[in-house]
Order: sequence, then C-alpha cells, then structure tokens
Amino acid sequence: MASIDYKNARVAENRELIEQHVREILRLIGEDVDREGLLDTPARVTRMYEEIFSGYEANPRDVMGVTFDEQHEELVIIKDIIYYSQCEHHMAPFFGKVHVGYLPSGKVAGLSKFARLVDVITRKLQVQERITSEIADILDDVLKPHGVMVVVEGEHMCMCSRGVKKYGSQTITSAVRGSFRSDSTLRAEFLSLLK
Repeated sequence: MASIDYKNARVAENRELIEQHVREILRLIGEDVDREGLLDTPARVTRMYEEIFSGYEANPRDVMGVTFDEQHEELVIIKDIIYYSQCEHHMAPFFGKVHVGYLPSGKVAGLSKFARLVDVITRKLQVQERITSEIADILDDVLKPHGVMVVVEGEHMCMCSRGVKKYGSQTITSAVRGSFRSDSTLRAEFLSLLK
C-alpha cells in the first residue's frame, strides 16, 4: 500500500504455518511443489498477504486523523481514488475507483486522509457494497457533514475470470447520507462532476 505502511501482524506471526498451507494447496491442485518456479511461492504469497490484508491492522476512523475547522460549506469531491481488494466469496481480486463527495458543516479533512481511509477499508476480505457503505458511514461519523455521497466502481475477477466470464463488466455502487439523500439536485451535481 503506497499511502500506508500497515502490515498484517497476524500473518507475520503465523508465517511458517501459512507457508505450509500454501505449499499444501499447491500440491493438492496438482503442482510439483519442488519445481524451481514454486520453491519460493509460499513465502511470496505470505508476504503478499501481509500487505493486501493490512486493513485488519487499522481503525478506519483513526486514519482520518485531525480535522480542520473550515467554514467552507460547498460541495467537496475527491474522485478516482484507486483501490484493490479481495472478494470474500472467492478470495479473488477486485479493483476500481472510489469517488467521494461531501458537504462540509464546518469541518474538513486533509485530502490524503480519504485515500488512507479507502486503503484501510479495502485491504481485507470485502464486498463492494460494504466498502461503499463503510466509507460513507465513517465520513458521516467523523466529519459530521451536511451530507456524504460515495460511488464505487469495481471490476471483479470472480466475474471476469471464472463463472460467467464477463470480461470488462463494471459494478457500480453508491451510498448517500444526509442532504444527498433528500436533495436530488445535489446528487445530480455530484454525479455530473464525476464525468
């Protein structure tokens, strides 16, 4: 994770056991676990797990850090925050972009905090719908804005590379809180500014 140096400590603590299990999975799917290309695979997979499951190590509310008193009460949009996650149903990757809009009510957060929040929420076994709601709920709780809207785009390998094999299909989810829920003009402004 570029913006956060969290590592999953439980993976590190259980490194040897995880490596043994990865080696056994390789054997069970028909691989020769002693061939040159696979000798270091269990260790590489375990190191990867430390990183891609690092979201378990942080409290998402804490990564928002300090908020600033600012009397700006117009729409703020942070768009195209890239994320990578793992589907909890198949442990297959999914990835895409997060777009956040909020209407401050006297408090703002540093822009990098939004990327940190996305990283912490997505770096664990997830579903896109939960990612969308969690981001909206945390921003609503921490910033106490007039309203929040979150749109998440995702491409899911469990849908593209297996099963129905619908390559390039996109899943789009949204969550609205506060004034975004009741004000269709505000929602439309946010969505138009995403284009």
